Amino acid sequence: MASAAPIFYQNVRFVIDLVLLVFALVVQAVALVHCITQRSDAFPAIGTLPKGAWIAILGVCLLLTLISYGTITIFALIGIAAALVYLLDVRIGLRDLTDGKGFW
Repeated sequence: MASAAPIFYQNVRFVIDLVLLVFALVVQAVALVHCITQRSDAFPAIGTLPKGAWIAILGVCLLLTLISYGTITIFALIGIAAALVYLLDVRIGLRDLTDGKGFW
């Protein structure tokens, strides 16, 4: 009976890690695809980093998250933070610049 607890603990931890990894990959991929599809002259107009810098940041973070398959590392957490900054700040500025037009 005592040996069942560590096995159950490992299963729960695996599921939680898998859910967090999928969340990180989805958020980072959405941010990267959105960044790639935007006009490059709109980024300086809202006072943020250039489009190439955002693509590099989001791409490297996505790659590091993919490399750390199975567990959430500090690189995955940084990637989530970078993607959320892009989605919650830069994407909103780009949308306001284009008067909310577009499918994003």
